[in-house]
Amino acid sequence: MSDDVVTGTDDRIIDTAFSAALSERYLAYALSTITSRSLPDVRDGLKPVHRRLLFAMRQLRLDPGQGFKKSARVVGDVMGKFHPHGDAAIYDAMVRLAQEFAMRYRLVDGQGNFGNIDGDNAAAMRYTEARMTEVAQLLLDGIDEDTVDFRPTYDGESEEPCLLPAGIPNLLANGAQGIAVGMATSIPPHNVTELADAALHLIKHPNASVDTLTGYVRGPDFPTGGIIHGVEGVHEAFHTGRGRVVVRGRARIEETKTGREVIIVEEIPYLVNKADMVRKTAELVNDKKIEGISEIRDESDRKGMRVVYEIKRDAMASVVLNKLYKYTALQSSFSVNNICLVKGRPQLLNLRGLISNFVEHRHDVVTRRTQYDLRKAQERAHILQGLIIAIDNLDAVIELIRASTTPEEARNNLMGTFELSE
Repeated sequence: MSDDVVTGTDDRIIDTAFSAALSERYLAYALSTITSRSLPDVRDGLKPVHRRLLFAMRQLRLDPGQGFKKSARVVGDVMGKFHPHGDAAIYDAMVRLAQEFAMRYRLVDGQGNFGNIDGDNAAAMRYTEARMTEVAQLLLDGIDEDTVDFRPTYDGESEEPCLLPAGIPNLLANGAQGIAVGMATSIPPHNVTELADAALHLIKHPNASVDTLTGYVRGPDFPTGGIIHGVEGVHEAFHTGRGRVVVRGRARIEETKTGREVIIVEEIPYLVNKADMVRKTAELVNDKKIEGISEIRDESDRKGMRVVYEIKRDAMASVVLNKLYKYTALQSSFSVNNICLVKGRPQLLNLRGLISNFVEHRHDVVTRRTQYDLRKAQERAHILQGLIIAIDNLDAVIELIRASTTPEEARNNLMGTFELSE
């Protein structure tokens, strides 16, 4: 088609090829998805919806020591002030922040039914209540001290933080999952104490290698427990940013009073649905693909997880356990793909890159906070200097004020007589 421009009375119409227009608009959508929805920032480890949730909860004063508020109130504030998307998407993001089996260090303290590891959904937002955890407070600590930049909200009525001060390395501590356009991120959670030790070492030794840092961070630390089977995938992920970590559920073999052997599973791999795992195992037993199991019982309760596999008398529990690892989700792999936003651009980072970016961010936060404290102290000192001048000339100041007819005249006379600033 031609590129002729037809000028109307109210607008300009440009003829262009449909493929070119589609490509241009899809590229804009892809960039928006990558930078503003699906990928976390390397500095605070949060996506925009999570950041807005925590900031809204702070504005509602939902501190750990305060009372709970209805989840619907939080979701409404986030949707109305900061996040122009559907309430279901916002609530789903909030629910995940409150789930012990999804988050290594929860950011939301939920009260009510927030779902379970069997895949049952959370109750409606009008029934549940929430407040921040102490970890969430650490992420927000110092946000009123000019430690981070703010930007206008979507409607321009207020402002929201571009990122949080992040007192802990949240991206590595809690991990992240996300699918963007043409790329995806899959970062496992880690132990925050190990991460803090590694960050301290990197501060003292800026040229520390990945091998040195792996002496502090031994591997992922999943909220559902389990055992990492083999270290090759962990080392590959630490060095390159990509790897495959094999995780096994923690199981033990016991003998009952009747002399029967049982396999007891108390921890399962991360992101595995327990109910699905038990159901599919039962199907494999019925199809004779796994032999030697007479009964499967899910005895989990509020105290913890407990799945019991009762073994037949003519079978060996160790052989059955190996089959469970081979054919069921009791052994599964976690594909590591450390893609996150670095200065607004997606980038694949290894362990050293992730920790060094966090350390750099904390350096900026502490510097800006110190400058803020200095500025406030200087402003206070300026006021105190004026008060000292006024006290040293108290009678003259009182006489001058009494002789003035208006407050403006009194202020101008004080500024002129004692060389005070406004």
